[in-house]
Amino acid sequence: MPSSPFVVDPNLTRPDNLVLRSLIRDVERGSPKLRTGGSLAASNFTSRLAGEGSEAESDASGRARPNGKENSRKRLGRDAPAETGDEAAAQLPDDNTILAHLAAINNPKDPAFEPTVIVSKDLPLTANPIIDTWLLQPYIAWARRVVRVQTDVVMLTHLLLYFSTSVPSAILLFLHFSYPHAVIHFVMQMYYVGTYTLMMHQHIHMRGILAPQYRLFDTIFPYITDPLMGHTWNSYFYHHVKHHHVEGNGPADLSSTLRYQRDSARDFLRYFGRFLLFVWLELPRYFLRKGKPGLAVRTFCWEVSSYIMIALAAGVNLRAAVAVLMLPLFFMRIGLMVGNWGQHALVDEEEPDSDYRSSITLIDVASNRFCYNDGYHTSHHLNPLRHWRDHPSAFLKGKATYAEQHALVFHDIDYIMLTVRLLTKNYTALARCLVPIGEAQIRLSLEERAEMLRRKTRRFSEEEIKARFAKA
Repeated sequence: MPSSPFVVDPNLTRPDNLVLRSLIRDVERGSPKLRTGGSLAASNFTSRLAGEGSEAESDASGRARPNGKENSRKRLGRDAPAETGDEAAAQLPDDNTILAHLAAINNPKDPAFEPTVIVSKDLPLTANPIIDTWLLQPYIAWARRVVRVQTDVVMLTHLLLYFSTSVPSAILLFLHFSYPHAVIHFVMQMYYVGTYTLMMHQHIHMRGILAPQYRLFDTIFPYITDPLMGHTWNSYFYHHVKHHHVEGNGPADLSSTLRYQRDSARDFLRYFGRFLLFVWLELPRYFLRKGKPGLAVRTFCWEVSSYIMIALAAGVNLRAAVAVLMLPLFFMRIGLMVGNWGQHALVDEEEPDSDYRSSITLIDVASNRFCYNDGYHTSHHLNPLRHWRDHPSAFLKGKATYAEQHALVFHDIDYIMLTVRLLTKNYTALARCLVPIGEAQIRLSLEERAEMLRRKTRRFSEEEIKARFAKA
């Protein structure tokens, strides 16, 4: 029997592992075979969780958990070694059990509670009891009191990282510039920016990430770190929270993809060029059209003040300003538009105003492990205030609605590669990454799935936009 087309990456977060395996099980129950003859049985997919068994054993031994309590419960999605065949399907619990587990690891009062400490690995981080007892656990206990939401220890970890690397490195470049240092600094920042941007995504939605007693630092630090990561002051907040989530990729959204052929490299360059050159003017004009002159003035002033700051820095040390401020700004704006294009490129022809049908869900490592569950973009649009750790459970609870609404779910691909696949018109590769949900999608062949995706990239005419967005 052919092997499953699904890839369950061993580096997925445990919640993602469980969610994806649940979807694969649904595919098995919904359609035993594709029209092409390939079986989609969950019992055939390879879970590929190699290397986690020893950690599961050490955790099951009953050592102290991050909340200071003993816990001998084996945690779902990580205790099984790499498996194939019926064993993998048999070991997957039902959805209610998965949801109970996800609720437990997010609840600070539950013995199974697990904060996120670093992005690259779930707890436990070390099998060394000395390091765990005398270093890791005290840090977690302290950090949980510093962050606003106790799951978010990772955000304090990254603030410490940025202020011990990015900030002193930038200062040193302005004091003693060298090209090798500039290259190393730029590469470091490009490695940081994805995780940083999605941390700030939480910051702007939650109005902060630290506990109330640290409000002053919580308010000030973005003015230091944002320019180093390619962001202009407060622009992310005004564009994303006050504009994008209000318009939701509709015709008035300045970052809307509706008027572009979304598998066209030429149209993407037009889309990016408009944002790069004119967002400083168009966003204030948008707020003026909406009768919000205060937002218009603040948006314009913060954007222009950022450019003035960069110009002043260039007057101090041009080469350092290029490496520390200008290049990150340019590449950040490329990244923002590549990401938004991928998030909103596949738009339903009949209901482009539906959050379920104008955005997508990714279950992948880059988006969810390293970028605070950014792959759950539909869930985020459904509830912009939903905490990032709650997205997997919210998706699992609502997957029947996702199926009814013909939502799109992908695995083993991130937004950047999804955009690349679209711009190269590689729909077969995209179809292979699609996780079909609902009977209609499950019964499609690979070729039919590819054609379905192709239809969803078509440019909308102005007449279609008026008809589909009559209320707008």
